[in-house]
Amino acid sequence: AILKVHVRGKPLDENVNLAVLARRTPGFSGADIANMVNEAAILAARENRHNVSMAQFEASIDRVVAGPERKSRIISDREKEVVAYHETGHAMVAWRLPDTDPVHKISILPRGLALGYTMQLPMEDRYLMSKTELTHRIAVMLGGRVAEKIIFNEITTGAQNDIQQATEIARRMITEYGMSDLLGPLTLGHKQEQVFLGRDLMEERNYGDEVASIIDHEVHNLIDSCYKIAEEIITRHRWSMDRIAKALIERETIEGDELNRLFEKM
Repeated sequence: AILKVHVRGKPLDENVNLAVLARRTPGFSGADIANMVNEAAILAARENRHNVSMAQFEASIDRVVAGPERKSRIISDREKEVVAYHETGHAMVAWRLPDTDPVHKISILPRGLALGYTMQLPMEDRYLMSKTELTHRIAVMLGGRVAEKIIFNEITTGAQNDIQQATEIARRMITEYGMSDLLGPLTLGHKQEQVFLGRDLMEERNYGDEVASIIDHEVHNLIDSCYKIAEEIITRHRWSMDRIAKALIERETIEGDELNRLFEKM
């Protein structure tokens, strides 16, 4: 509904699919939607088009989500190969696991601070997530690091943000969502609701050192089990990973039906 409001009055190409755009923009605020639509219109004007096509909307969403494309950033062939396998690792784990959002696009074109990205599209709005869904989401995040280790027998700094997000989800599962079999349905820790000038959002511990140790242990075990899930998938489909990564190196961006055809051969 918000999307329809913001595109009203804009000359749209007949190939524009608002349902797909809505799926690609989960969590976007009204300001984000307005920014995306305006950016698409600007891109169309730069290309001397009389209407806004799906290609301009796709490019504008990528810009809002992942940042502007860094055309001036030149990476070596070796780094390009590592990024290709890293992103293929994310996509492959997401493709093979149930309860994960479908993979829409893989790209190794640098955007913002990222050297590449894998984009997933939710099929529907969701307000609840199960323990299995969260676990599989962590496994997808770790797929890039797992791919690097399996393919190159080496790891890089490229997984920093993935690991940070995976650890945050795992810790929230244990301390906020009561998803630890060992600790049970407990909320552990109180966050300061009021943030004053010069003071960061802090968490107040309402548990002792023994429980803190158990939390760390549970988080570690959860991350480790998710890593093994990703490792098993990538090891089993190693030949497919080589094929998809090489295609990604050649084309730099793979999406839509082409991406589906590549994964269907797994």
